[in-house]
This record gives sequence, C-alpha cells and structure tokens, in this order.
Amino acid sequence: MSDDAALTAFRQVPRTGVIFVTSEAVAAGFRPGDPSWCNLGQGQPETGPIEGAPPRVHEVGVTVDQQEYAPVPGTGDLREAVAALYNRLYRQGKASQYSAENVAISGGGRAALTRCVASLGQVNLGHFLPDYTAYEELLDLFRSFNPIPLLLEADRGYAFSVDDLRREILGKGLGAVLVSNPCNPTGKLVRGEALAGWVEAARELDCALLFDEFYSHYVWEGPVGEAAHPVSAAAFVEDVDQDPVVIFDGLTKNWRYPGWRVSWTVGPRQVIEAVSSAGSFLDGGGSHPMQQAAAALVTEAHVRAEHAAIQRVFGAKRRRMIEALEEMGVTIDRYPEGSFYIWGNLAGLPEPLRDGMSFFRAALREQVIVVPGEFFDVNPGRRRPGRVSRFRSHVRFSFGPELETLELGLSRLAEMIARAR
Repeated sequence: MSDDAALTAFRQVPRTGVIFVTSEAVAAGFRPGDPSWCNLGQGQPETGPIEGAPPRVHEVGVTVDQQEYAPVPGTGDLREAVAALYNRLYRQGKASQYSAENVAISGGGRAALTRCVASLGQVNLGHFLPDYTAYEELLDLFRSFNPIPLLLEADRGYAFSVDDLRREILGKGLGAVLVSNPCNPTGKLVRGEALAGWVEAARELDCALLFDEFYSHYVWEGPVGEAAHPVSAAAFVEDVDQDPVVIFDGLTKNWRYPGWRVSWTVGPRQVIEAVSSAGSFLDGGGSHPMQQAAAALVTEAHVRAEHAAIQRVFGAKRRRMIEALEEMGVTIDRYPEGSFYIWGNLAGLPEPLRDGMSFFRAALREQVIVVPGEFFDVNPGRRRPGRVSRFRSHVRFSFGPELETLELGLSRLAEMIARAR
C-alpha cells in the first residue's frame, strides 16, 4: 500500500485566509519577528506596551492545583469575573444580571465558536458576506444546520438594517444568525438603536443572534476616528436567561493577549450548558493556569485603561492608514467604525494590481503581507463553484502592527503602485 493510499480517509482541508497568506509568505522567506517584513495581513494587534495602557504581564505562575485539568466550562474565578465585567460595563441598573452560570471559558475564539455551532440544532443559520474567513470551514464542519448567506452591498456601505434582518429571518426561516460586530473585514459596526433593534427582533422572532465581539473595544467615531465606548449586545438584553443572544469575546484582541488563547461565551444558562457539554468532547477545556491569570485582567479598571490606550494608539494608526491608502488610489468603501482593518477597493489601481490576489503576490515581493478580499466571501462546502468572487478587487489591510512597521509597509506599497502606473 502506498503512502498516498493510506491517507485517503482524510479530506483536503483548505487553508483559510490568514493561514494561506502566511504560508505563502513563509515560502517567500517571511519569518515571524523578522524586521525586514511588514505584516499588514495579521489578525492580531501589537502585543507590547503602548502609552497609557496597564503594564503587560511577563510571567504567569503555576500552582500545584493548576496543573490539574480546569473544569470544561472554565474556572469559577474567571467565569465570575467575566459576568461581573459585563454587568458593570453594560448592565448597570438592569434587573436581570449575568452570573458565572451565564459564562463558559474556551481555549481561544475558534474553540468558543466551534462549541457553539456544534450545539446548534437543525436550523437555517444566516451568515454575512463578507465576513471572517475562518467561518467558512466552521460552517461546513457540522451538518446539523444549513448555512444561508446574507449579502451585504458596498453601495449601501455594507449596512444591514433592522428591517433587513426581520425580512431575512422571516423569508429564509432563520433560526440563528452569526455576525462579527464590528465586522471583520469591513469595520462596519451595528450599535446604539440599531443594535437594540436587532436584539428586539431576535427576541420577538425567536432567532438566536451569535455575536462575535472580539473587536468590540476598537470602536471609532467618524472618518478621523474619535474615541468611542466599547459596544456589546449585552447592553440590550432584557432577560439574560431568555433572550436568544450569545456573545463571544476574549483576551485575543481587546486585551492584546492573543497567545494566551483565553476566550469566553456569554449567554443564557441553557446555551452555556450546551456549549460546555460540546466542549467536553471537542477540546476538553482551556488552560488552567492561563484562566487563573486572566481573572486578574478581567476587571473594569483594567478594561477602561486598556481601551483608552487603544483609542489613542490605534486611532492614530487608523487615520494614518486611511490617508496613505487613499493617496495610493485605493478606495475605501466605508471608513471602519470598528476593528483594526481597512477594507480596500483596488478597482482604481493599474493592472494587474486591481486584482486582490495579484496585489497580494506583488506585495509579497516587496516583503509586505496583506489578505485578498476573496477569502472573506464565505462559501461553506463550496456550494457556489465556478464564479468569480464579488470581492476579487478588495484587500484587507491591518493596522494592528506597530506604527514603525505600518509606515514601512505603506511606503513599500506606495512605491509598488507608483511603478505600475
């Protein structure tokens, strides 16, 4: 028997957007930490100290007890800390309050999302286009539900109103909707009265809203990006155990600790019980020492200080990237209201750079990494074969890296485009 024949039981799993571009960059000579490369495709924020932020954690101690497995739903201290944080930030004065039983801890954002979709019944699950690249395999992995695409249009600024949501829920029989808010990659944000309307529609129509809020502290006002408060659907939940609202967040983006792999799910107790049961066979629970260390970071004082620092530092990087990209001739369909990404339209650039994949490969030769827009055209099961992606002329640019890296990468891209004119 040949080696290939022995592996026929395994299906080919495609590499999602950031994994693909990173692999291609490595093949071109990229190594993490190499100062000669500018990673403007990265899905993580800079992790070092920034002005005004709380001191970074440099050591995590491990007690004898923490060398044992953590409970699958998470340690009691961290679950209580997360519940208390949401109550303090979003639910002051409300009769219904989150408790530890409304929180489950997971080993990273993908683990939290995987637990949730594994717990879904036979429903139609709405998902948006464009949205987070990793949703594609996630929505194809479990066959108990039907993924239904919901199209967002650039000429509407990727807006999706409460009336749009109600029409799609009723017209397509949706039992759940998965959405990143703020959106990765466009930066579109649902907030205020619009977000309240979404939660009300979910409550009235009995449709679960699954909110990926990993960028919820990167929130901007207007084209220049004035400071804004964090946003969460938790603020508009009436009954924490009855409203069909499930929230995902963690230390990855908003605390700038992606390597800790600590995330959480917040929702009705019945949902938390289900996702915890799924976790018992999917991943077995998160790291015990990291959860114990995380509890000290999940406080109102820490969050407010970190958020204020993010607003100053990342707001300045946002303004700089918008300015530089527009000078290059890249069109921004909508200035990002959240996240640390710019969704750039290349249609005004010279050939061949108006194609996202061609732009990506040309940028690699300049030692700059970006993500082609077609990866955000989430297509579970490849049910839309043989057609050109609507986002073929788009690229996602990240202003997550340090300003020095950002400036170097933008200057290289500007030179690349100038040579092509």
